[in-house]
Amino acid sequence: MLKGISPVISPLLLKYLAEMGHGDELVISDAHFPGHALHPRVVRADGVSAASLLAGIAPLFELDAYATPVLMMAPVPGDSLDPAVELSYRNALCYEGPIERIERFAFYERARAAYAIVISGESAKYGNIILKKGVTPL
Repeated sequence: MLKGISPVISPLLLKYLAEMGHGDELVISDAHFPGHALHPRVVRADGVSAASLLAGIAPLFELDAYATPVLMMAPVPGDSLDPAVELSYRNALCYEGPIERIERFAFYERARAAYAIVISGESAKYGNIILKKGVTPL
């Protein structure tokens, strides 16, 4: 164990976070997300909520200050969102800025281009989020 690092952050996830550079994106997906079909770098975090992962990542990961750093999947037309999901993610990240919503298949394409995908145990509908890494301040 390392001091100051949440136990929900696996060694593989910690490695990927360290390897990422400015502008790279990390997907934290729900349990139903087709991560293995979309990307070769997948971290499994079965049984861990997305909010818990976000809270563990937040102290280790600077969000991009030059672009919208948080994106979430938009609902399919005719479907609705549970606002508690976004609120729990904002609270976990201590983030009050804008969140861009992107259409489901556009989200999948964005996930293909991400640095890695973390498949959480999240069961909330539309519980998928992308974080864009920024520059760590000195």
